[in-house]
Amino acid sequence: MKTAADLIAEAKSRITEVTPQQVMDSQRRGEPLALLDVREPQEVNLGRIPGAVHIPRGQLETSVEARIPRDAHVIVYCASGNRSAFAADTLQTMGYKNVASMSGGIRGWMEAGGDVE
Repeated sequence: MKTAADLIAEAKSRITEVTPQQVMDSQRRGEPLALLDVREPQEVNLGRIPGAVHIPRGQLETSVEARIPRDAHVIVYCASGNRSAFAADTLQTMGYKNVASMSGGIRGWMEAGGDVE
């Protein structure tokens, strides 16, 4: 029987993780990024990264294709980096090739000085 920690570790072993600083650096260089916020609506109401697309984790599989092209460079984030790891793993399974989970989530983003709206 697996624990939540086991499942998170397995998902993280199959995906790429990037730091908030790496995402900010990519934005400064003008690289096209699709930021995907997979938190719940009440979390997003507290603040989100400007320009991010919001699709709650529970609706990801049924909603993402209509909102984010498969060839986009997708950076997924949540509150702390665990749900985003599952979401990134799912997106890869769905055929998205250039996907990463942002370690530390929006908390790490804010701690690194990232903008929030």
